[in-house]
Amino acid sequence: MLGKNFRERPTDVTPPSVGVFCVAIVLAVGCSAPPPDESSWLDVLVEDRNLKDDFFRESPSSPIPVDRRGALLPINYYEPDPTYRVPAALEVSPEQPVFQIPFSTGQIFPMQRVGILKFAINGQPMTLSALAETPVRSVESLFIMFKDDTNDSETYGGGRYIELPRTLTGHYELDFNRAYNPNCYYDESWECPVPPRENWLTVPIPSGERLAPGYDAPHVPLTTDPESGTAASLQGLP
Repeated sequence: MLGKNFRERPTDVTPPSVGVFCVAIVLAVGCSAPPPDESSWLDVLVEDRNLKDDFFRESPSSPIPVDRRGALLPINYYEPDPTYRVPAALEVSPEQPVFQIPFSTGQIFPMQRVGILKFAINGQPMTLSALAETPVRSVESLFIMFKDDTNDSETYGGGRYIELPRTLTGHYELDFNRAYNPNCYYDESWECPVPPRENWLTVPIPSGERLAPGYDAPHVPLTTDPESGTAASLQGLP
C-alpha cells in the first residue's frame, strides 16, 4: 500500500523480518519455480495470515489505529480456495502507457502500466494491468489493484491489491487468496490508489481479505472514467 507520502512503498507497513514488497506478508513466489503442493501452500498461507494479524496488532507501524484494532482484528478472510490460485503470464507493454490514477484522498497521480497479466478463473479468460510509479526505473515486483463484484457487499469498496515478485520468465502464480485491503480501509488518512476501469473484473472474486463484520469502512470518494481510467467525478464508487 502506498502511504501518506505517494513515494512511500508498501514495505513501510510490512514486518521487517519478511521483507517482501507487500503489506500482506506475501511469501508466494512467481511460477519460475514449481508451485508448492496443496498442503504446504495452505500451511504457508495460514501462517502468513497469523503473522500479519500479530504485526497489525502489536507493531508501532501498524496501519490500524489502536482504537480500531478490536473491531478489525483478526483480519476477516474468505476460506482458502485453490480455485483462485492460478497461473498467469505477463505481456509486457512496450509503450508502457501512463494512467492518471485517482487516490482515495482525491489527488491524482500518474502510474505507468508495466504489462498485462493474462489468466483464467473457472475457464473464463481475464486480464489485469500491472502498474508502477512513474518514471519506471527498475520494477522488482508487480503491483495489481482490482475491483470485482464482491466490492461493497463483502469486500472493501475501494478494491483490493496483490503484489507479485518479478520473475525472469514472465510466468506467475496469481493467488487471490492473498488479495489484501489498502491501508485506507483501516484509516482514511492514508492515500490509496483506486483501481483503473480496466482492472474492474465483472465477476466475484470471493478470495482473500474481506470486510470485518459490523465495520463501517471508509468510503472512497472517487470513481474513474470507463474509457480512460482517469478521474471523472467525486461521486462514490459504483
